[in-house]
Amino acid sequence: MDSSKKVYFVTGAFINSNSWDSWKTFFESNGYDVIIPIWPYKEGTTEALRAKHPDAILGTLTLSQLLTYYIEIIKKEEKKPMAIGHSLGGLIVQLLLQANHLSMGVAIHSMPPKGVYTFQLSFFKSLWKPFGFFKSKNTPHLMTMEEWQYAFTNSMDFKEQKETYEKFLIPESRRIIRSFLTKSANVNFKNKKHPLLFVAGSNDHMMPPRLNFLNFRKYKNSPSVTNYKEFEGIDHFVLGGKQWEKIATYIMNWLKQHGSEN
Repeated sequence: MDSSKKVYFVTGAFINSNSWDSWKTFFESNGYDVIIPIWPYKEGTTEALRAKHPDAILGTLTLSQLLTYYIEIIKKEEKKPMAIGHSLGGLIVQLLLQANHLSMGVAIHSMPPKGVYTFQLSFFKSLWKPFGFFKSKNTPHLMTMEEWQYAFTNSMDFKEQKETYEKFLIPESRRIIRSFLTKSANVNFKNKKHPLLFVAGSNDHMMPPRLNFLNFRKYKNSPSVTNYKEFEGIDHFVLGGKQWEKIATYIMNWLKQHGSEN
């Protein structure tokens, strides 16, 4: 396998790593070596992880620990790999890029770094309960079906919403969700030395396109390529939406283009 075509998929909050299954098959069929590290404390099926809720050990997980986990894996590579991250995984990709651990990165519907925010109502409505301002930070949060429908799958019909909820939705550490308010989510936007693509969806409630665009604009003084692409009619669960292959193809073509320039 060509080491220059090794790509890490970085899973976001609230969803199992099996959410990448179709993307993994697609990229591997196009010659990529795909690695999908499973987050600490998230080994197992969706059903098994839900059965543990509330899992006190999961409740201890922080963004700093998660970033260290990815760095320890990636630094073993002989060459810097590419990485594609969804949601909180998009923030991790940004943090890995600024620390110079990646050759290229893609942030899909990314959680923002510290200091990048929006006053858009859907953003607050999607994250209000997961944040749990009046609840212990040590207690993980498991979204209800109604939360999933609004925050992740608002562009899907009810059958698709129910199927994806049962297949992918898992509990999440509140410490992780609150992380973008902390210094662990600091990004030095001028320190990015390699290409980065932001992908957004016009229908995303949780990470609205305006928020992704503001994040993208923060890199305007970066010495390397930074691009932004918005897809019409796409909600936050872009990995399992009807247009996933179109979006995956766009990302793959972008990687090919900028890999030759990098």
